[in-house]
Parts: sequence; C-alpha cells; structure tokens
Amino acid sequence: MTDQNNPTENIKTLIDSGTTSNFISPTIVEKLRIPKKSLETPRVVRMLDGTLSKTGKIWHEVEITVGIQNHIHPISFLVCPIGKHEAILGMRWLSSENPKIEWSNGIITFPKEESAAIALEEEPDPNPLVLIPPEYHEFAQVFGEEEFKVLPPHRDYDIGIELTPEASLFHGPIYGMTDAESRALKEHLDTKVATGKIRPSKSPAGAPVIQDNLMAKLRKAKIFTKLDLRWGYNNVRIKEGDEWKTAFKTKYGSFEYLVMPFGLTNAAAAFQRFMNDLLHDLLDVTVVVYLDDILIFSKDPGEHSKHVQEVLQQLAKNQLFCKPSKCHFHVTTVDYLGIQISPQGFSMDEKKIEAVTSWPTPKTVKQVQAFLGFVNYLRRFIPDFSSIARPLHNLTQKDKPWKWGEPEDNSFQELKRRVTHRPVLAHSDPNKPYFLETDASGVAMGAILSQRSEDGRLHPIAYMSKSFNDAERNYDTHDKELLAVIRALEEWQIFLESTPQPITMFTNHCNLEYWRKS
Repeated sequence: MTDQNNPTENIKTLIDSGTTSNFISPTIVEKLRIPKKSLETPRVVRMLDGTLSKTGKIWHEVEITVGIQNHIHPISFLVCPIGKHEAILGMRWLSSENPKIEWSNGIITFPKEESAAIALEEEPDPNPLVLIPPEYHEFAQVFGEEEFKVLPPHRDYDIGIELTPEASLFHGPIYGMTDAESRALKEHLDTKVATGKIRPSKSPAGAPVIQDNLMAKLRKAKIFTKLDLRWGYNNVRIKEGDEWKTAFKTKYGSFEYLVMPFGLTNAAAAFQRFMNDLLHDLLDVTVVVYLDDILIFSKDPGEHSKHVQEVLQQLAKNQLFCKPSKCHFHVTTVDYLGIQISPQGFSMDEKKIEAVTSWPTPKTVKQVQAFLGFVNYLRRFIPDFSSIARPLHNLTQKDKPWKWGEPEDNSFQELKRRVTHRPVLAHSDPNKPYFLETDASGVAMGAILSQRSEDGRLHPIAYMSKSFNDAERNYDTHDKELLAVIRALEEWQIFLESTPQPITMFTNHCNLEYWRKS
C-alpha cells in the first residue's frame, strides 16, 4: 500500500478480517508527516481474548488516499501501536471495498498466527473527561486509564540497585494473612502482572510484602490546581538487569518489579530528582512538587490556564498520568501536604483537626509516640508546642516508668485544645516590616514571626518551638534567651533576609542585658 502524498514510500500492510477497524502505526504517521485529527471520543481496543489492549486508548485518526494494486481510494485509520506491522486493514475496509483475494498469486496475505496480537474491536471510553475542564481536553491522555496501564519507557532516570559487596541476600518469610488481605494481595498482584509492572520471579532474593519554603513560594498566589500522579514511583523503570533484586515472595508465587517500587532505598530521592528535572523551568515560578503531588499556582487568575497547560504538556510528553478524581482545578483553597492553602494564608487540614480532637487518651508509650508523631506535623500552627508537649515527650524516654498523671493529661488536652482553635498563618509580604517574638523556658524555646495586617493587628506568619538538648538545659537564663533569638533568626532567614524593612524583636530584655555588661 502506498500513500499518494508519498508515492515512493511503501506501507507494509496486514489485511485481517478479525479486526473491525483500520489501524496505522504512529511511527509511520510521524515518518510520513501525515496530519492527525483528534477523536471526539477516545477509543479503547479489545483483543481477541476479550482483554483491553496494553497500548492504551486511541486519541487520533488519519485519513490517507492510498493506492493498492492500482486501486486509489481514501481510507481512515486509527493511530495505534500495532507491533511489527505498519498498518492493518480490517473488516471496515474489506466490507467497503470488497476486494478479491487471489490466493494463487499471493497478492494479499495473512500473518502467521504467532506474529501479532490482533485487535478484535474498539469501543468508546465512557465519560473520559467528565472531571477535566474543557480547556485541558487536548491533554486527555494524561488522565487516561488505559494509557497508565502501559509500562513506562526506559529513561535516564532508571534507578539502579547496587548491592553491598559480599552482602547476603535477604530471604523473607511469607506472612500469614486474613482472607480479606489475601484477596487484596491477589488482586494487587494480578493488576500489576496484567499491566506489565511486575513479573513472576525465580530470583534467590525475596523480601516479604507488607505493605518553610512552601510559605515563601506561595505568597500572593490567588488560584491553584493540584494534580495527583498515578502510582508515582511506578513511573520510573528499574535499570535493566537489576529487576531480580526487587523480588518478593507471596503465597501465590515470587514476583519482581520492572518499575521502581515504594519503599526502595533512595526511591524517594530518585523520583523527586526526576520530577524536579521534568518541571525544572516551572519550579517555584508556577509549580511546587513533592514526589507525586503537583501544585500549580498563579498570582493572576487569567494566566492560570496557561500555567496548567505547561505542566500537562510535560506530563504528556513524558508519559506520566494523573488520577482525575484526585485532581482539583482552578480552586482558591486547596489541601496540599496536609496544609490548607488559600490567598488568606495557611491553616490546618480539617481532617487532621478531626483526627486530633477525637484522639483517645493514650494508654501506652507507643500510643503516646503515635499521638506526638501526628501532632508534630501541626506544630507550626501551635505556639509553645515543645513546652506544652514536654510531659508527653518525657514519657517516651528510655527506661522511663509509665505514669499518666495530671501533668501528662493536661499536656494532652492542651494540645488538642490548641488544634481546635484552627489558627491561620498569614502569607508573608516582603514589603512590610517583620516582628519577631522569642522566649525561653527551662526546657524549650519558642518564637513567633508576625506582620501587621490591614486592621493594624499583628498576625502570625509562623510559629517555632524547639526543645533544648541536655547541654542547653544547663545554660544560664541569659544564654537560653540569646539562643532563642539565634534559632529564630536561623529558622526564618528566608523571610528576614529578603526584606529591606527593619525587623522589630520582642524578647526578655532584662535577661539579655547581661550581654551588654559582659
């Protein structure tokens, strides 16, 4: 078959009566520079065995005027990877052209049975873009279900696994599971195998499977879009030859990853480097990214669509996919990394507030540690956090006998009370003066960074609270007060060094007079 616009180029074509439509390889489309047209509704391809094709949805079609045995006529093709073939003519073409198949001279031939997996039918994808604003429909493949099921390509960011010389490989036991856990594990393994992201393994190795910069960047932002990548780490391939090192054992057999799994040493750093390089030109300008969470922000709402499109272009180009149900477009308030962000400032995520307020009284050291670990994430919103939490921290010290008395209960209840106040931290403005307040007690220090708001009141931008270590607790009072000043200046250096305005500091002046006399 020849394209009449490229008569010197022959297109090797398979004629297959088992295929409903006509298909052409995207490689040929690019090579011959055939113009593509976007489909109004993307198509999914179903194979002879009833499964969906792993090549993903079809988004484009082309129309070519072709010549076959001196018969010139237009044909519409769906653009789709089709293995080694350059084009496939299916029943749609056979029915319309009703060609004569001359078996004796072999003008039309059929492939060997093992040569390709041939598509049986293609069908519309129901409601593919219902959650996506119309201006981003051209990037629909970024939000596609089937596209995500394709194994990502090898890139310069493939993660290698270096084994320590002479280190013994880990052989883990297979843990007992409930029926529900077994069903969930089986479903997870079947999905990963079907999409080509893990494979059965015979590896001898096997691990058991159980499963204040941001504030500165977002000042003056008025509108946000949050994108959530599907299975973030799985978008990075394992370096070829290292796959066997990821082996894990289950009662359904051994498997190994072809993509970077969660929990792998250096996985977070490798994926973050990949995302930083991918969005390098946009980072801190219109985008902040932490692993698979992408936040796009704009000071001018009129430019926001352009900023979102720039990110989607990069994702589409690099075969990265988002989950529409977890994406939020063009909102003025967004939850990002456990913090609620708006043009007014930063506040606690409501879900975290509810979790803290409903937290039962701890009965063991581990329960205390769990509570402290959770509220520690919210310490930036709680003044004097370290001092308030000190009795609870004391309970977690090694060889400390368990005793839940009035000091511990007061500490627990006060932290819960502070959280329910729902404090809001304002956005900083480098054109306004900063006010810094510090204080020190016997065991901890605290500080508040503020600016004056339009109503004339000081509004907190950030809180800081740190415990003194054993040596610092022995400092004289004036040394502790000075250390609090130094730590606060270090903590908020990014703000304080960026303003031409004078900084006003409030502190315990009497204790610090020592340094004037010494």
